[in-house]
Amino acid sequence: MSTYNRFILNAAYLLFFTIFISSCKEKQIPTSTNDLNSVNQTIDQWHKAAAETKFDTYFSLMTSDAVFIGTDPTEYWNLNEFKSFCKPYFDKGKAWNFTSLKRHIYFNDDHSMAWFDELLNTQMKICRGSGVLKKEYGTWKIAHYVLSMTIPNDHTKEVVSIKSMFEDKLIDSLEHGHIK
Repeated sequence: MSTYNRFILNAAYLLFFTIFISSCKEKQIPTSTNDLNSVNQTIDQWHKAAAETKFDTYFSLMTSDAVFIGTDPTEYWNLNEFKSFCKPYFDKGKAWNFTSLKRHIYFNDDHSMAWFDELLNTQMKICRGSGVLKKEYGTWKIAHYVLSMTIPNDHTKEVVSIKSMFEDKLIDSLEHGHIK
């Protein structure tokens, strides 16, 4: 390897290390509890609106450019796609009921964004939710949400076996650009 290539590689490692270290700086709960309480209330109201099948309330708590990522690997929806998916469930009065068991919330320096993770009690047993909220005109709204099913480590092989046939085909399609 030439000296120049070694220099470029070392510079890339240094840049990666610097970015990694700076991203590890934890932004804990603010000294003021107003934003913390507001973010908690927004997430709780969002979950409650789904449990009570209040479609308009549920979606009013999301930004206009929100993204929802579900447990199935094909579930990646913008707001309008997610509304279309959800509408039949809400219309039938049977959406979902998620209650937070444990939640962590973090803020950027100017408290215009928050991110969180939570363990949820759901009809699928314990799930993990994580997301990002943006403050829009003084109101917290969900901009990005990811729902994941949890798998006890001792049962990973069983779960992988169950999902392999479906996901092997999906992986092949994604790797060959058949699905966007």
